[in-house]
Amino acid sequence: MVLDFDAFDTWHEEDEVNLGHPRDPFHRIDILASSRHIRLELDGALLGDSSRPMLLFETMLPTRYYLPREDVRAELIPSPTRTVCAYKGQASYLSPTVGDQPVPDLAWTYPDPQREASEVRGLVSCFDERVDVVLDRTRVERPMTPWSAGPGR
Repeated sequence: MVLDFDAFDTWHEEDEVNLGHPRDPFHRIDILASSRHIRLELDGALLGDSSRPMLLFETMLPTRYYLPREDVRAELIPSPTRTVCAYKGQASYLSPTVGDQPVPDLAWTYPDPQREASEVRGLVSCFDERVDVVLDRTRVERPMTPWSAGPGR
């Protein structure tokens, strides 16, 4: 038997509403404050530069670096795109401008995250699969995930 979760109005665990799908007890997120220096670049253009990122570790996904908006150097254009994560909440997407062109949905933020992700409220992250991450002056290899190929990439 397969349940169509989209057919339900809401799905609860106790009195809490599940977003997207029921949570897997073997899947988790951990968020840690860091003083590591991180630069996010795309095609040689600086997107962000911070020594105060929040690092989000999620089961089976690459580390996500969340930067304060003040440390994001690229202009961010709000996108209508939204996604839902059962562990973090609803993400609002942003299109950073590189040169004179917006790069669709390359970044996101959680304006009102789930309790487990409250430390990333309002911070900005980018797909590590599509940007160059320079961590403590060392370029990190881009991970391969389902999000590696994005719009225009």
